Amino acid sequence: MNGALLAAVVLMLTLVGPVYRMVRGPTVFDRMVGVGAVGTTTVILVCLLGRVAERMDMFVDIAIAYAMLNFSGSLVVAKYLDTSREDPPR
Repeated sequence: MNGALLAAVVLMLTLVGPVYRMVRGPTVFDRMVGVGAVGTTTVILVCLLGRVAERMDMFVDIAIAYAMLNFSGSLVVAKYLDTSREDPPR
């Protein structure tokens, strides 16, 4: 269990860069990358929490649901920011 807690602490420390990019990103796309990195790291942290709590089955289900929400949210934002489309004909 100590290994999982140590890995969780190291992962939380690696979140400093993506959170900074998410908050201070010069463009919207930099912020999207930061949000994606934070979401991916959160999924890993949820799995590590399941390892510590010795309930991997429940926490993996939560992590999968969170990953699907993160992915679908990225798709929605990317679709909203899509500038390659032309205006529909009138």
